[in-house]
Amino acid sequence: MEVIKTEIDGVVIIEPKIFEDSRGYFFESYSKRDFDKQVRTIQFVQDNESKSSYGVLRGLHFQKWPFVQSKLVRVLKGRVLDVAVDIRKGSPTYGKNVTCELTGENHRMFFIPRGFAHGFCVLSEEAVFQYKCDEFYHPESEGAIAWNDPDLAIDWQLPADKIILSERDKKHPFLRDIESPFDFNIDLYA
Repeated sequence: MEVIKTEIDGVVIIEPKIFEDSRGYFFESYSKRDFDKQVRTIQFVQDNESKSSYGVLRGLHFQKWPFVQSKLVRVLKGRVLDVAVDIRKGSPTYGKNVTCELTGENHRMFFIPRGFAHGFCVLSEEAVFQYKCDEFYHPESEGAIAWNDPDLAIDWQLPADKIILSERDKKHPFLRDIESPFDFNIDLYA
């Protein structure tokens, strides 16, 4: 696998080595040994999958301490724009975001470390999205920021009138209106 660094330290894009022939293709979608060596040591404990139609936007979500999560995300079918937002107060990249286009064809994966909000929107007719988490889901620990926060200025690559949100995702505050649960100077993996 090839690990591609982004503008924010710790957020990486992973391109697997794909073996193709007349029968189709094969690739290793996850190897703990390689991930621990090339990205960071981690223990994923839960896998999730969602199916969404064009325009669906899910996010920007995170889990608060002590149930903070890292995610390794990928698309099995379709095309999404995936977004990670640094919400670690004191971070030199606080409030900055990184985007990555994930498709069923490019097989890319996107690693979002602890201390980041995460979201994605569907750019194709339909998308099947899969992700690994290093902490179990805890609804009492949920946090989120608004997808359309003007200070974040995320280009979701969709017209605003085509975006489909859950009722919950319509009501999130802007980043400037929350007290970040994460501190850049505290190791979230300790």
